[in-house]
Amino acid sequence: MQVHHILKSKADDGVVTVTPDSLVSDAAKILAEKRIGTVVISADGTTADGILSERDIVRELARHGERCLSASVRDYMTAKLQTCTRADEADGILSRMTEGRFRHMPVVEDGKLIGLITIGDVVKARLSELAMEKMALEGMIMGH
Repeated sequence: MQVHHILKSKADDGVVTVTPDSLVSDAAKILAEKRIGTVVISADGTTADGILSERDIVRELARHGERCLSASVRDYMTAKLQTCTRADEADGILSRMTEGRFRHMPVVEDGKLIGLITIGDVVKARLSELAMEKMALEGMIMGH
């Protein structure tokens, strides 16, 4: 299964972005209000310059206390992004996420941010694919 299939199956294909100058506290509010785990950092709303997750914020709170909340997200974002394209295969994405220990991956093509997939999206798609394969095999065995 390819990433474009996963994006099509998502209820909301929008990507929540904040600018690099946004405060960590503002990013945390957005994460809480939208009940999401990450925001993509984008200076122009169309490119992926970095990513900031709940885990990043919690880690910085533990290291620096609440003063990190008044810092810019650029200070704590992950700037070395792992990205994918719509043509990438779900199994490869799942491996990259598992090995890298991250849960969110921006989908980027021609330098433009076109979506965001989570490890949950990939697992859900893979389980659906396995269920279809199981039904097909059962049908073959039963002669249908």
